[in-house]
Amino acid sequence: MALRIPSSTDLDGSFVVVDNGMPIQGNHDISYAHDWSPSNKLSSSGRHFVDKQGRVCLLRGVNLSGNCKSPANDDHDAFPANHQSVTFVGRPFSLEDAPMHLARLRRWGLTFVRFLVTWEAVEHEGPGLYDQAYLDYLRAIISMLPAYGISAFVALHQDVWSRYSGGSGAPAWTLEAVGFKLDVVAMEETQAAWLKGVKGGGHVPEERGLWPCGYQKLAAATMATCFWAGDTFAPKLKVKNQHGVEVSIQTFLQTAFLDMWTALAKHVGHLPAVLGFEMMNEPHRGYIDLQSLHRFDYNTDLHLGFIPTALQSFMLGAGHPTVVGHWTRSFPLPTRLTSSKLLNADKHKVWRDDGPTEGQCLWEMHGVWGWDLRKEEGVVLRENYFKKHPMSGKKIDWYTDFYYPFLNQWAERVRSSSSPEKMIFVEPIPNEFCPTSWTEEHQPVNLVYAPHWYDLKSLFEKAFGDFTVNVQGISRGMFPLKAFYWGQKGARENFFLQIRSIVEAGYRSLGEKPVIIGEAGIPMDMNNGQAFETDRWTYQSRMMDAMITGLEQSLVGFTLWNYNPDNDDKAGDDWNGENFSWFSNRRALPASLLDFHQAAPGLDSGARILRSVVRPYPAKTAGIPVKFSYEVNTGEFTYAWVVPHSGGIQGGQMEISVNSPPEFGHPPLRSSTTEIFVPSFIVAGGKVIVRGLGPSDKHRYDESVQTLFIVSGDQTPGRRIEITVSLSSALKPVFEVNDVWSDWGGHILASGAVVFSILVYLLTRILF
Repeated sequence: MALRIPSSTDLDGSFVVVDNGMPIQGNHDISYAHDWSPSNKLSSSGRHFVDKQGRVCLLRGVNLSGNCKSPANDDHDAFPANHQSVTFVGRPFSLEDAPMHLARLRRWGLTFVRFLVTWEAVEHEGPGLYDQAYLDYLRAIISMLPAYGISAFVALHQDVWSRYSGGSGAPAWTLEAVGFKLDVVAMEETQAAWLKGVKGGGHVPEERGLWPCGYQKLAAATMATCFWAGDTFAPKLKVKNQHGVEVSIQTFLQTAFLDMWTALAKHVGHLPAVLGFEMMNEPHRGYIDLQSLHRFDYNTDLHLGFIPTALQSFMLGAGHPTVVGHWTRSFPLPTRLTSSKLLNADKHKVWRDDGPTEGQCLWEMHGVWGWDLRKEEGVVLRENYFKKHPMSGKKIDWYTDFYYPFLNQWAERVRSSSSPEKMIFVEPIPNEFCPTSWTEEHQPVNLVYAPHWYDLKSLFEKAFGDFTVNVQGISRGMFPLKAFYWGQKGARENFFLQIRSIVEAGYRSLGEKPVIIGEAGIPMDMNNGQAFETDRWTYQSRMMDAMITGLEQSLVGFTLWNYNPDNDDKAGDDWNGENFSWFSNRRALPASLLDFHQAAPGLDSGARILRSVVRPYPAKTAGIPVKFSYEVNTGEFTYAWVVPHSGGIQGGQMEISVNSPPEFGHPPLRSSTTEIFVPSFIVAGGKVIVRGLGPSDKHRYDESVQTLFIVSGDQTPGRRIEITVSLSSALKPVFEVNDVWSDWGGHILASGAVVFSILVYLLTRILF
């Protein structure tokens, strides 16, 4: 059956013919709100993404996928054996299954993808040896995206440097090049890395949250330091590259990294779906800027389990038994030091005798510390080694001295290997605000700021309830009582304040650059995994709603962590105990029983908490968004936008606020049509009611393409349009939106009455 829906050029009244919700092949414009196929020609203007019509585009999608951290032939029991022969072909899913998954994302309006690739996936066999089968697979699957209205940015993923140091990302040979053994027992006995999580563990309470501590451990911290600043801090470490030429460790690692990226960009960068690239997920400075070899910063570095100081790590890795403190969960501070224990009693070493350090600790080789034979203890020799340049004594700053220069070098490389128009997605160190030093001279051209946000309390505890805490605020000096929130209303407010702070910090440091939250998600196994037994997902629904409400009110796009077809209730995402995917293929109908069109409800099988995840949003706005709010229990939302001025300069001191975007200097609008994604499963054949439009404005909802079209009859610059959209059929509430007053109002009134009565009584006794 053919349908006729407004095209993106409604000013001339043209139409596009579609068949069963998909555009008929031809030179037609886009046909639905959440279509980000290349015909849109997305670009950036100020803080916004815009399409070729000059409309502001709000991009919403997912990370594909958490399973890309591990090989398709991963063997937990054999790890780390056979690391040269791993394959990532089929990550995130097979080419045969791709139409089902991509159709599902299109139905859910999640059509902007952060497509995850790891260095190991491309170059696991050895330096300069690229996995051609994997690169061909990437090209094939990314080529499929435009048919489903999907665009992507390709992000090189890493956590804690590598799987072989407890995370994901770099190949095993990078650690061997620095001198580490690939020995699980030695790594874990010396606390150089925690590897149980990449071997299938991390699910029991005592293992939960251990893997992020790996950033401070010897293996990952040493690798990051050598990668970013080996010439400065490890100049004695020389290795031979694949051409047999002896080079510094920094040159070796960075050259291999850039060459790998060149191969990747050449292979997929020309594909129409690829909007841009992200150099590295959640970069970390390693030991650079470390203020003391005797302690880590409690406010920035997670302390849980055994946390050796840098000096203790050096001693342990060199084969010396060492007493190390053990940290456990606590309140109100997240953790506290509760005990200590002698570790590495069997004197394991992590340094290869046949490696470039000849079995010696790299940092002992550079005179950072030494072993006192008489006292039989390690001694710090250069306390300021990592915070000042070892030769010049100049204070070091990781961002300005190392990160920014390499970021710009990488950006030039990938653009020259693909297209100068590609966007460059960047992020700071996790949980840090955008640094004020990130000024224009340090920014790559066409920059997009893509920080991450998670609720740290819920993540740390894997629990969510009525009590939430603004950990971000407390860590930055907020008065604790102001950081406590109650109920769903409180959680929404808390999360919004945190996300808004991150976004506005980006605007202040970077200027008017687009911001998209590259990762945001919730643990599905929260509250001891009760929902897997009861199939009641109330708390997951509440937390996801609070998080997305905060994102919506901050007026930014996002890519949720994560859509993982391999997720199941027991293993979760099968990496370090994480379980973030709200979709599980194990719960879904087989592809043979599914209809792949947008309005087909069968695609929803396998998903949980969809009411909280799949929500209306303004995808393409003929103006500047200034307000959006959605109530999941009713399906009602309010949206306001302003018709911009295409020329001129905004006068006066501009407020840096998510709700006060510049209204001047916007590209000319070539369309008066605003397209809002309204999911068909909440409409369910009913009517979409729009209030607030002017007499010359028009609207129409097309359920087959899940799009509410608003055509403005008055595009006078400065005009503010605010609409309220509701549904004719009432939705079943998902949960109660409670707060302090609704839960405790009666008790407060009763207590107040008692106090008042006592005061009256005392006053009466005094006076009479």
